[in-house]
Amino acid sequence: MHTIEEILAILAEVKPGLAPTAEEELIKTGLLDSVEVMSLVMSLSEEFDIEITPLDLKEENFHTAAAILALVERLENE
Repeated sequence: MHTIEEILAILAEVKPGLAPTAEEELIKTGLLDSVEVMSLVMSLSEEFDIEITPLDLKEENFHTAAAILALVERLENE
């Protein structure tokens, strides 16, 4: 099981200076743009050895750090 801190650390690597809370909106507020989301997808895939498919590229999976953690855990369990 992974922690929200791991997700927050990856977010900070993708976008230096970004320090959201677990429930802070990332997409609608503009904290992450589409290029940064794609960088995040690559980082998550590499870090957790998961495959994030185009079907997973929904705003609901990336709108908060908590949602990203849920996505990672779901993909690891598939």
